[in-house]
Amino acid sequence: MKVIVGLGNPELKYQNTYHNMGFLAVDNLASQYNLDFKLKKNLRCYLAEGMVAGEKFLVVKPITYMNLSGECVSKVLSYYNVPSTDMMVIYDDIDIDIGQIRYRPHGSPGTHNGMRNITLCIGTNEYKRVRVGTKPQDDSIPLVDYVLSQVPKSQFDALNGALLRAKNLVVDYLNGATDDQLMQEYNKKV
Repeated sequence: MKVIVGLGNPELKYQNTYHNMGFLAVDNLASQYNLDFKLKKNLRCYLAEGMVAGEKFLVVKPITYMNLSGECVSKVLSYYNVPSTDMMVIYDDIDIDIGQIRYRPHGSPGTHNGMRNITLCIGTNEYKRVRVGTKPQDDSIPLVDYVLSQVPKSQFDALNGALLRAKNLVVDYLNGATDDQLMQEYNKKV
């Protein structure tokens, strides 16, 4: 079983913010497979279940808010008895240009508080991650204000393209693509 986690914040006011790229990417994934999210209060998330190539996969949207994402992730991995190496997390990254994505099979959480909390709660960096670029064009805006701000219409096309590529990457992963194949295909600039 594979677990795909999209990071974001659950309230409607955060829906189209930079910090919700993970939620938007997994919404695209769920739409492709006609999956419905159901609230799982005990796991602190919205969860959808699907099948690809005879294997079950879960799509997870934590309701813990970004900085406590690990609380949900650790519960899901434990409840379904899934190793962290079979989990992929999709999230926003301010160090990557808007419109770009990057795949890594493991690594440090960097400065992202949601990723730091996941690593802390599950006790390892050994999980896959897809970073969706949200690099600010104006460094004078405080980071917390920027990541929680609404994406301007001028960036919709670039971000939607990145979200589509992130969804396609997950589909390839679910269909058996290797880490090397995913990095070669999706880490190139578009």
